[in-house]
Amino acid sequence: MSYLTLSITLIFVAIPLVLSKTLNLGLERDTIVATLRSIVQLLAVGYVLKFVFDSESLIYIFLMVGLMIAAATHNAQKKGAAIQGITSKVAATLIVVEVLTQGILLGFNITPATAQYIIPISGMVIGNSMVLSILFLNRFTAEVESNQDQTELILSLGGTPKQAIHRQLITSIKASMIPTIESQKTVGLVQLPGMMSGQIIAGADPIQAVQFQLLIMFLLLTTAAVTSVMLGFLSYPTLFNQRMQLITKELS
Repeated sequence: MSYLTLSITLIFVAIPLVLSKTLNLGLERDTIVATLRSIVQLLAVGYVLKFVFDSESLIYIFLMVGLMIAAATHNAQKKGAAIQGITSKVAATLIVVEVLTQGILLGFNITPATAQYIIPISGMVIGNSMVLSILFLNRFTAEVESNQDQTELILSLGGTPKQAIHRQLITSIKASMIPTIESQKTVGLVQLPGMMSGQIIAGADPIQAVQFQLLIMFLLLTTAAVTSVMLGFLSYPTLFNQRMQLITKELS
């Protein structure tokens, strides 16, 4: 695709701008800013990736993955700012998910240990883990606030913090995992996933494209489970003080 052809696709940006202006939605500025940022960021990433792929240096691969984890952590921790040490908890979760998934892929020789495979797959795993972290933190803080009386009642009857928060924790873990599970139920019927579509457009054999897409889908299932469970069990103890009392500060 040439830059001229790419510029024509700005028609798809003009349509929401016209609709926003016509209906007085007030989204024109945000749409323009989002478009400009996406152009600059993706082009910059494209040139950086080209450099990294050409160099095949492990140092650059680690730097790219580290940058992705840092950016994802910064974005996700905002949703759990009231949870003590949430930044380190989110970072630890993302690192464990990345090490686990890449360890399996490289350990069993499922994918080659090259930048061409490690960086794109890491980006999908870390990005998905970030979204799941946000979903979990949003739901968990809401559940804790809305069930505060019940939690304190269980504690007053001699229950442990884990027993008092168990229902809210499990509900939040399930809620954050459901979108990933549900999307996989309709894959291939309602939508063709991005990675598969991209490979087919690039001329890859459809069966091979399907195989790689299944790999990513299975990875994302592990990502969903490990992210939600690990972040949940790291977060809930900080909601209680040393006397096993619920810290009743505003969580949202």
